[in-house]
Amino acid sequence: MTITSPGPRRERPVGTAVARPRRRIHPGIAALLGAVAVGALVAIDVFAPSLFPAALPTRVQDGLTLSLSVLFEALPFVVLGVLLSIVVQVWLPDGVIERILPKSGWARRAVLSLLGMLIPVCECGNVPFARGLMMRGLAPAEALTFLMAAPIVNPIVILTTHAAFGWDGGILVARLVGGYLIANLIGWIYSRHPAPDALLTSHFRDTCERVAHEPGTPVRRSLTQFLIELRAVMPALVIGSALAGGVQVLVPRDVLLAIGANPVLSIVAMIALAITVAICSNVDAFFALSFASTFSSGALIAFLLVGPLVDIKMLALLRTTFTARTLAGIVAVVILAAFGIGIGVNVLA
Repeated sequence: MTITSPGPRRERPVGTAVARPRRRIHPGIAALLGAVAVGALVAIDVFAPSLFPAALPTRVQDGLTLSLSVLFEALPFVVLGVLLSIVVQVWLPDGVIERILPKSGWARRAVLSLLGMLIPVCECGNVPFARGLMMRGLAPAEALTFLMAAPIVNPIVILTTHAAFGWDGGILVARLVGGYLIANLIGWIYSRHPAPDALLTSHFRDTCERVAHEPGTPVRRSLTQFLIELRAVMPALVIGSALAGGVQVLVPRDVLLAIGANPVLSIVAMIALAITVAICSNVDAFFALSFASTFSSGALIAFLLVGPLVDIKMLALLRTTFTARTLAGIVAVVILAAFGIGIGVNVLA
């Protein structure tokens, strides 16, 4: 497995960097975090009982229901993404990707940002598929371009967004164009990174090395890789789903809705909502439609741009592959770009 650095085509083997031992969360720390979350719920219920309309047991039940709904909604797409990843890693002949894609860096990223048109998978399934692409030689910046564009240029997302909003307010066009531009902006930024391997976690680099030298028949390698990918993404998916449900229990949605009329604060509120609710990009347009009478068009577009790219669930999945520093930069670019697009739409409207 090789990763291509920016500029002239130079190859840098993944795993050549010194691999640091992967730090695992101690069970005691996990239990402590759970106790802190429960304590926060109890403290809110005791000191600010009017903050939430529902009682604590009802909110806990709602949080569990939301977490499970996010998990079950994303699970089929994750499995599909893993299967597509195996096709790329094991069954695709050597050199096919290189022959199809343009040689120029910007042209390669422009094509990869449209690849989602051919893959009806939501953002969760795109993560294992992008991991497979990198294992076959795509640079991290190129994989990021695909990851940021695919959840928005997905054909199912286009159809559902049109079904929800039609051509009214230019929401569909702004979502497609905005998503495409954000993806290529992120790809360009990280293509300038002097050490592409540094964008990836040491564990993923080790996985790339192991897969590259995996012995056995294609069927055996496929089964092995299926287990490797599921072990990598499933814990992140479960944690991300739990966080999405827990945040919705802790954050009063009425606070967000109260500022919906302000053209600037409404964008901020919908960006915050997009990060926390973690709705699949295939159906998020119908969720956004329920706010159309309260929030501005710019706020709705910001929601539709931010949610598929950097919601809590997606960040947990991306953390299986990219470092925390890389994800912090991605979140900053996505939020600032979505905010700017939202402001522009409100001004033009």
